[in-house]
Amino acid sequence: MDINQFIIRPIITEKTFWLIEKRNTLVFAVHLKANKKQIKKAVEELFKVKVEKVNTLITPKGYKKAYVKLKPEYSAAEIASRLGIL
Repeated sequence: MDINQFIIRPIITEKTFWLIEKRNTLVFAVHLKANKKQIKKAVEELFKVKVEKVNTLITPKGYKKAYVKLKPEYSAAEIASRLGIL
């Protein structure tokens, strides 16, 4: 798979705004077959940041979410503003 196919779109809710501000974490809808290493590599290459940790889950609706925590020297708020979220 191409690296651009792993990340489908950012998820925008009240909780994700809180995660961006308080935990330096971005939330994305990702491809069901993408694993944590592939998601980490995709985020690092697409946004030119370093990722500290990736957590994933499959929702009851059948799509996969990835919680991507950035290293402290990078700002999730800056990435969110580049994406047009903030």
